[in-house]
Amino acid sequence: HGFIPLTTYLRTYKLGDYVDIKVNGAVHKGMPHKWYQGKTGRVWNVTKRAIGVEVNKRVGGRYLSKRIHVRVEHVQPSRCREEFLKRRASNDAARAAAKASGDKAPSTKRIPKGPREGFTLSLENTKIETITAIPYDIIKEGLQ
Repeated sequence: HGFIPLTTYLRTYKLGDYVDIKVNGAVHKGMPHKWYQGKTGRVWNVTKRAIGVEVNKRVGGRYLSKRIHVRVEHVQPSRCREEFLKRRASNDAARAAAKASGDKAPSTKRIPKGPREGFTLSLENTKIETITAIPYDIIKEGLQ
């Protein structure tokens, strides 16, 4: 599997960070169970070589909070909060600009994308064509 980049070991994790569990097959130590592959959790403990990750696991009909220790080679920072943080920053900037200009604070709620606009299909200057399947003849086409 090759060389592991140094950023894997030099990255700083803090309590509360979101991380993705992504198993590196080149390192067998500290490898999580296969169920945790691809799951996202929060850091609850940081040790010398490992990260304590809290993951919600569905068992039967309920969700249990599982706390596991995973070596840093099998963990990467999650991008799950990027959109939220960007949206929060833009909302705060819009609110501050409205306050500075004396306007009412703008609505910062996300609005779902509505249905597409309707249109009328014109059949003028359009030639209508009927399409049928060509029958398959095994004698002519199959024995070449």
